[in-house]
Amino acid sequence: MKIVILGAGQVGRTAAHHLSREEANEVTVVDIDEEVLRDLQDRLDIRTVSGNAAYPSVLEAAGVANADVLVALTSSDEVNMMACKVAYTLYRTRMKIARIRSAEYTLHPELFSEEALSVDVWISPEQLVTEYIERLIRYPGALQVLDFADGRVRLVSVRARPGGLLVGQRLRTLREHIPNTEGRVVAIYRGGQSIVPDGDTLIEDGDEVFFLAARQDIRRFMAEMRKEEPPVRRVVIAGGGNIGFRVAKQLEEANQVKLIERDAKRARRVSERLRNTIVLNGDAADEELLIEENIDSCDVFAALTNSEEANILSAMLAKRLGAKKVMALINKPSYGELMESGTIDIAISPQTITIGSLLAHVRRADVVRVHSLRRGAAEALETIVHGDERTSRVVGRRIEDVKLPAGASIGAIARGDQVIMAHHDTLIAPDDHVILFMTDRRHVEQIERLFLGGSGR
Repeated sequence: MKIVILGAGQVGRTAAHHLSREEANEVTVVDIDEEVLRDLQDRLDIRTVSGNAAYPSVLEAAGVANADVLVALTSSDEVNMMACKVAYTLYRTRMKIARIRSAEYTLHPELFSEEALSVDVWISPEQLVTEYIERLIRYPGALQVLDFADGRVRLVSVRARPGGLLVGQRLRTLREHIPNTEGRVVAIYRGGQSIVPDGDTLIEDGDEVFFLAARQDIRRFMAEMRKEEPPVRRVVIAGGGNIGFRVAKQLEEANQVKLIERDAKRARRVSERLRNTIVLNGDAADEELLIEENIDSCDVFAALTNSEEANILSAMLAKRLGAKKVMALINKPSYGELMESGTIDIAISPQTITIGSLLAHVRRADVVRVHSLRRGAAEALETIVHGDERTSRVVGRRIEDVKLPAGASIGAIARGDQVIMAHHDTLIAPDDHVILFMTDRRHVEQIERLFLGGSGR
C-alpha cells in the first residue's frame, strides 16, 4: 500500500514509524523542515519530500497521484484540509485522512464531503485523548480502558494487587468467582515480558492483566484483580489548553473539578467557558499552591499542559503531597515507561492513542477499530468477517481451528446485539465483529491475510 504522510511532527513521526514497519507499505513523508526529514530518513525505510504539504507540485513529487492513502497530520487544520481537496481534485486519491483540531470545523461534518473539503476521515487527537482520560477516571484502578463493538465490549488493563480475589490463584477459578458473567484474560505482562494465559496461569502481585468483557461487567472483573477503589470525586487538572479544557468540560457535571492554568489570559478565557470548574491562575508545580488547594484530598491529578517536563514535575510533586492517583501527558513513549515504573501512575501518550484511530483506516482487511498497546509493541483490533465457507479462511470454523500467528488470540465476537466471549469451540459466522489481541504487532499482516477473504478490499 502506498501511503503519503503530510507532517513530520510527533503524530506524523509516530505514524511513519508504525506504518513503515509493515512490509506491504511504501511510506513517503512530507514536511517543510529538511532537518527533521533527514533524521527520519536515517531511522526509517521511507521516502521524504520537503515543501508545503498543500502545494500541488509537492504532492505530485510525493507520489500522491499513485497513492492509496493520504494522511494529513500537519499542525495546521487548514493545510490538512486543503491538501485533501487538492489530492482529490487533481488525482482522485481514494482515501484521505486529515487531522482536525478545531471544533469550529468538526461541529459541521457536512464540510468534509467530497463536494466540500474531500476529507474521508477526520481525526482529532485532542478529542481522542479526552475520551481516553475520561474512561480512566470512570474506572478507578484501570491503566487502560479501550472500546470495541460501539462500546459494548471493553479491553481493560489493570495491575494485579493484594486484595484482589484472583491474585495468587489460577485463571480457571475466575468462573467460580464471577458466575453467570463472562470475560476473557487475553494477555498478562510480568516484568515487562508477555505471558500467554491459560487455565493454569497463576496471577501474581504486580502482573499487568489485559481482559475483555462486556461493558456492564468491567467493574466486577476489575475487583477480581485488585481491591475495588471508590469512585473518583475530586479532580485537579494542570493546563487549560485544548486537552485540559475538554477534560474539565466533560467531567465538571459529575465531579468536583479544579483547573490550574499558568497563563492569566488563557485562565480567564477558560473560566468563562466552563460552568462548574474552579479555574486558578498559577503554576501547577508550585508546592504552596497545591497545598493551599488541598491536593492531599484529590482523587486524581492530571497534568495535561503542552510541556512534557512540566507535566512530569507537577505530577510527581502532587503525588508526593498526597494526591491518590496522578497521570501525566507524555509525548515520548520511552519516558512513559520510565515514569510508570516510578511515581507517576499513568503516562498518557497522545501519539499512541491517535495512531490506533489512524491504523483502523489503512488496514487491508475490513478493520473497524485498532488500539496500539504497550508503546506500539502490541495491538488489539476489531475486524469484520466477510465471505462464506468457500471464500473465507475463517467463516464456519471453530476458533481452535483458525491458524492464528504466535501471540495472537481471539478474545470476543460481537454478533448483532450479542456479545460472545471466545471459547475454543465457538464458530465464526459471516458479518461477525471479531476482536483480537496480538502481543507482537509484527504479525498484523498475517492477520490481515487471514481475514481478507471476501472483503473486497
